[in-house]
Amino acid sequence: MNSFGQKFRVSLFGESHGRAIGIVMDGVPAGIPLSEQDFTEDILRRKSGAKGTTPRIEDDKPEILSGVFGGKTTGAPLTVVFRNNNTKSSDYEIFKVMPRPGHADFAAGVKWENFNDPRGGGHFSGRLTLPVVAAGVVAKKIIGDVCVNARLVEVGGVSGGEEQWRDVLDQAIKDGDSLGGIVECSIDGVPAGVGEPFFDSVESLISHAVFSIPGVRGVEFGDGFYAARMKGSEHNDPIISDSGECGKNGAGGVNGGLANGNPIVFRVAFKPTSSIRKPQQTYDFATGSIGTLEIPGRHDVCFALRTPVVVEAMAATVMADLMSR
Repeated sequence: MNSFGQKFRVSLFGESHGRAIGIVMDGVPAGIPLSEQDFTEDILRRKSGAKGTTPRIEDDKPEILSGVFGGKTTGAPLTVVFRNNNTKSSDYEIFKVMPRPGHADFAAGVKWENFNDPRGGGHFSGRLTLPVVAAGVVAKKIIGDVCVNARLVEVGGVSGGEEQWRDVLDQAIKDGDSLGGIVECSIDGVPAGVGEPFFDSVESLISHAVFSIPGVRGVEFGDGFYAARMKGSEHNDPIISDSGECGKNGAGGVNGGLANGNPIVFRVAFKPTSSIRKPQQTYDFATGSIGTLEIPGRHDVCFALRTPVVVEAMAATVMADLMSR
């Protein structure tokens, strides 16, 4: 489904090349100051145009349709939409007969008997992360002093920053190929005890939300998969104060599904962009045989470059829901 949360509930709608995309947020407390300008900073962090990102540039101007009056939230469902203006839908005609490797073209066509909108990836497009970012802006206001911060720590297997990533990005652009990346997120200031056991554990809900971001292939908390190669004496976090502060944070700030008062730390692995210029082999439904697909259109070489703010938004949305329960 396209909704997430209990007390703070978000519902996503729209397609990449439709008239608009947007999000409805239910459970927003009344009286929170909010205007279209409040969304600007995070929207710009997701914006395309930099090296390695798609040349598709949209206005990304938020329109608040409901839930705000006199500059304050009303407590009614809050709806924010974004118009799609820069679309080139003709680039996607070929995918009706030659579905792209790595995309939802084939699976979505089967599920909805080809009634789905395939243009720009339709409802499966990374374009849909824009309203997610909008929800994150509101969620951050709800959680107040809790600070959510995400940053890109690896691109194409290379750790570091923009200087270190320039060469691998240039090579991928030259080759007509793409790259993946890893984002690390920290949530500071969450009181101990937040969360629910088992199915609504902090890790379960964060993973659920984060895996909803297109292109995510893995989520790990604290020591993550490396914990499987450690001894208990190495992985356990010694408690060093009566507030629950730990000497290390191998658990990533969560024990038994509950926040333990230490920073909640997790990392997200993003796959390389599926739409690449390099020719690929895929099934051609027009000929009934394997054919060579050369993908037209405008696509990110490494969409992970634009995802830290999206990860932040999902994490903030989860915390807004859990902390409202």
